[in-house]
Amino acid sequence: MIVSDVGPRDGLQNEDKVLDPSVRAELCDRLAAAGLKRMEAASFVRAERVPQMAGAEEVMAALHRKPDTVYAGLVLNEKGYERAIESGVDEVHYSFSATDEFGRRNQNATTNEGLKTALALVARARSDRVPVTVTISVAFGCPFEGPVPPQHVLKIVEHLMEIPPDEVCLADTIGVGVPKQVHELVAGARALGATVGAHFHNTRNTGYANAVAALEEGVVSLDASAGGAGGCPFAPNATGNIATEDLVYLLRGMGVETGIDLDAVIATSKWLGEQLGKPLPSMLDKAGDYPYPAARSLSP
Repeated sequence: MIVSDVGPRDGLQNEDKVLDPSVRAELCDRLAAAGLKRMEAASFVRAERVPQMAGAEEVMAALHRKPDTVYAGLVLNEKGYERAIESGVDEVHYSFSATDEFGRRNQNATTNEGLKTALALVARARSDRVPVTVTISVAFGCPFEGPVPPQHVLKIVEHLMEIPPDEVCLADTIGVGVPKQVHELVAGARALGATVGAHFHNTRNTGYANAVAALEEGVVSLDASAGGAGGCPFAPNATGNIATEDLVYLLRGMGVETGIDLDAVIATSKWLGEQLGKPLPSMLDKAGDYPYPAARSLSP
């Protein structure tokens, strides 16, 4: 099971402070050094729409790339795909909305238009021999259209399987989902033949329970961001992703090996908080790991 850190993209895209491409590349380097095997290093979107993501090509050029680490790029259209490929991403992540209104506001496309683009980009990625993940955003609920019926999302997955991407990621973009929905959506998507990942925000304190539910249903990856940074500039009141270090702590306690150095991720989160000039939501950033090293040998 892969923990994918989306902090360099989703973690930063809603921050008031815009970090230079060199700092965002350093964040990627720190995550790779901590043992993260996949991350969204950059977002190839229009800078005037999301200024926090400007200079995606500069981020990719500044990376000290590790050969065993996947550096993915988020794209929202054909132009973004071309920029990402030219920049040398290891993997393309394309996202579109499960609802028309969120899609219009986020990328000026309805759900059907987004689906059409998804199929076209998967076909291009197959031709270019680049792995591709398709994310269905607001799959658990939309800030504009309200609850999203599971069967609506599964119908989208069914259409995606006409040209199957390497992975279908189900995203709770505004953090409204609960485990019952997760079980239904992940199981339903897998029954349609999809390889499934999941992306949770902790807006209503259900993100980690949802991650466990997704794990129980057989997801191959879980998104998180160092420190729990994150949010969507086009979704009112959307707060951060589940924190990478908190998720790794949870998985370790469940016996799921991630290969991630927990202390190194906590240190990275503290560093990122300093860059942003504020504390981040992560609990381990505040409480630390357990048991503490000094407590491992207790005197009688």
